[in-house]
Amino acid sequence: MVQHVSTVAFEGIEARAVDVQVQVAPGLPAFAIVGLPDKAVSEARERVRAALIASGLALPARRITVNLAPADLPKEGSHYDLPIALGLMAAIGAIPPDALSGFTVLGELGLDGSIAPVAGALPAAIGANSRDQGLICPAACGAEAAWASPDIQIVAAASLIQIANHFKGTQVLSRPAPKMAEPRAASLDLRDIKGQESAKRALEIAAAGGHHLLMIGSPGAGKSMLAARLPSILPPLSPAELLEISMIASVAGEIEGGALTSRRPFRAPHHSASMAALTGGGIRAKPGEISLAHNGVLFLDEMPEFDARVLDSLRQPLENGEVAVSRANHRVTYPARFMLVAAMNPCRCGHAYEPGYACKRGRIDRCSADYQGRISGPLMDRIDLRIEVPAVTAADLILPPPSEGSEEVAMRVAAARAIQVARYQRIGLPHIRTNAEAPAAILEDIAQPDPQGLALLRDAAESMRLSARGYHRVLRVARTLADLDGAEKTGRLHLAEALSYRVLAEDLKRAA
Repeated sequence: MVQHVSTVAFEGIEARAVDVQVQVAPGLPAFAIVGLPDKAVSEARERVRAALIASGLALPARRITVNLAPADLPKEGSHYDLPIALGLMAAIGAIPPDALSGFTVLGELGLDGSIAPVAGALPAAIGANSRDQGLICPAACGAEAAWASPDIQIVAAASLIQIANHFKGTQVLSRPAPKMAEPRAASLDLRDIKGQESAKRALEIAAAGGHHLLMIGSPGAGKSMLAARLPSILPPLSPAELLEISMIASVAGEIEGGALTSRRPFRAPHHSASMAALTGGGIRAKPGEISLAHNGVLFLDEMPEFDARVLDSLRQPLENGEVAVSRANHRVTYPARFMLVAAMNPCRCGHAYEPGYACKRGRIDRCSADYQGRISGPLMDRIDLRIEVPAVTAADLILPPPSEGSEEVAMRVAAARAIQVARYQRIGLPHIRTNAEAPAAILEDIAQPDPQGLALLRDAAESMRLSARGYHRVLRVARTLADLDGAEKTGRLHLAEALSYRVLAEDLKRAA
């Protein structure tokens, strides 16, 4: 007789159903696992054997075969331990044979029979709920899995003995409750930054429309401080956004204690990060920094110091909002709709914009062009806002803190985003939440400038040699500026300000 147990294999953030087939047959004692398992799955034999012995059970002296179907799908990870162990327990009569029907099972076993937490509990629960199944998972993952649906049956146990007692009726495991992480007190505020009013304005525009931002300035001018305070003005996550980022964090194993967080992601990888670390990859094609920054902020400090190929790998995600990781035997796609905020010095020395400075490498314009040229033109074309951040003077530092902080700016950003969400729902595009995501086909309708603005845009497009992408990105920024003002139409002033952020970007693109 063959015992069947349902589990999952992860393809991106999707949980694909896997049938664990356990057979205990006459023959020489053996324990074989087939079905394209990786090293972690193959090692499950010893973990399962030791866990069953620690739970008071012994494997029969017979031939045990475990097949993971479909056999052509790669099986990776340690979460197959628990379904294999429960299948064996059902096969030898330790639990009722029909107890596992209607459940998806995942979990890693310890040698003492304990069940350790695993990555991917939330996508597994969502997949099980779509198949009208319950979920058996580690106790530490129960609160995370409970977010899948209020109706899904969840058995979250700390050991094999607890699961056996639960199905025998001697111990009832209650359904875990969904849990949210406690919000941290906001310690970073725009009020901490003195001066830099133009940079704060650009930060507000970027937050309101989800636009990408590049800050160029001397060392110590406050670029990193500004970027670190961007999350403090972003609106709270919507339920759909919370689910998306939680599924990515679950697959990556970054949900602590099963509690979801309502904070938008803020990822700041070091400039030595590899392409696999940034875009995703490795043996198991795990999500990278850009996917972990989905619906949040990706901050690249000292952008030219990143490897050129790593930076250019951002071009497709910046355009499409997703990243595809291809391997020889499979291909996975992760969401990657993030705000890119980058900071850099104007040159290798960092002081090219300071008056009277003489560069030791030769002419300042050549030093600056060589350094800024490390960012390719196609990547620069995808950045909506580019600003210069001048050094703060001592006169600015001795002034009292500004009266306007993150709370006031966040209210304007939330109002502008609410206008955008309502607009795109009205025209039948509910999946679009910000102007930065708006397709070019509808920009001419939603960001149609007035006659004076159209004339300005036509002249600027010719003099600045705007590409088609650059033209549409100017319209997106102008539409965001109009939303911040609560204006129905995109006016000449909005276009003029949007073009002012593009002028510097075009200069940098030509230097590249």
